[in-house]
Amino acid sequence: MHLELEELELDQDGHLLDYTIWNEDVAQTLAKTLDLELTAWHFEVLQAVRQFYAQFGHSPATRPLIKFLMKTVSPEINNAVLQEKFNTGLVARHLSRLAGVPKPANCL
Repeated sequence: MHLELEELELDQDGHLLDYTIWNEDVAQTLAKTLDLELTAWHFEVLQAVRQFYAQFGHSPATRPLIKFLMKTVSPEINNAVLQEKFNTGLVARHLSRLAGVPKPANCL
């Protein structure tokens, strides 16, 4: 299934209004805004972001997110790896957006 960005209901910051509609097609559609083609590794990270949201009830800031990803995905993960692989300097914000969860509270 191929989705267009216009088909998604997003807030003013580009986050899904309803995180329950998220799936890999939605994530890939959102990733196009970062010029990014998602791989199995990306989806593993995004699933972990969704797990963090479900477990703690809020979207993660960068440091707690990286600590969580190091435990759940790979100890090799750090900010530089995430910036490079997700094509962004705004790690917590864009990973939350791609994972379909709300913008972290500390992001402008």
